[in-house]
Amino acid sequence: MRQITSQVSFFNTHSIKKSMVFFILCLLSFQVFAQSNARKLGDEKYEPRLGQSGKDVIWLPTNTDLVTQMLNVAKVRPNDIVYDLGAGDGKIAISAAKDFGAQSFGIEFNPEMAALAQRNAERAGVGDRVKIINGDIFKEDFTKATVLTLYLLPELNLQLKPQILNMKPGTRVVSNTFHMGDWEPDIEIGNPVRAYYWVVPAKVAGTWAIYGLHPTQKATLDIVQYQQRVGGTLAIDQHIYPILKPMLEGEKLKFSYVDKDQMLHDMEIDMTGDAANGINRFDYKITKLVGKREKVR
Repeated sequence: MRQITSQVSFFNTHSIKKSMVFFILCLLSFQVFAQSNARKLGDEKYEPRLGQSGKDVIWLPTNTDLVTQMLNVAKVRPNDIVYDLGAGDGKIAISAAKDFGAQSFGIEFNPEMAALAQRNAERAGVGDRVKIINGDIFKEDFTKATVLTLYLLPELNLQLKPQILNMKPGTRVVSNTFHMGDWEPDIEIGNPVRAYYWVVPAKVAGTWAIYGLHPTQKATLDIVQYQQRVGGTLAIDQHIYPILKPMLEGEKLKFSYVDKDQMLHDMEIDMTGDAANGINRFDYKITKLVGKREKVR
């Protein structure tokens, strides 16, 4: 009886969640309906429908203005490699190539939609810089991305989150409409929120030896971390200082501390693997810093 009750409870909860998500997406479809209704959604070979079912998702084209905002906030440049998960008709991948000069890839499960997206790229004149992959986002490799865009349901975002957090530090991530649970966004786009932006953080937790803050001794930087949120202390010559206003963006860690003479120091350190290189600004001076991680937390 316990097992049956558990299954029924899960089924009801799961169904309610799906219904709520579907209702939200139906409301969101009104944002794109006027724009989409004024033009064909496909071509003579394939005509998709607004709200049509796909693998774990339904299809709604992203508003053109939001596409531009998403790619702008990610600071897409010609040297970027953009991957769009759930590429649909290829709108984001095409814009990344055409408007921002990037090399872009889309991963789309529906073979007819993937083929349409590739034809759309050819028609837009960027077929050489856009490749639409007909595949499963959980099986295809997108680890080469410097920019990752998504328009998926919340549960899919959560499934992908561990993989995304293990991507190269500094990878920029933008999700249309849905967040990633307790991974707090660095930027929210729109009011009400229409998209979320993150930068994949380096794994910097541990004990670091930092040289350049004391004439003869190393300083010890102890860092605790949860995703991009960090805190810790800096020990110099038997004095321990809390690090103030820490900010981690990719591999770059910034923080301040006030020394025993009440002098404010502003630190910028690149934490690449187990190596640290940076600068210390204080009293109108700049000194160089180097270091290494001695212990992983």
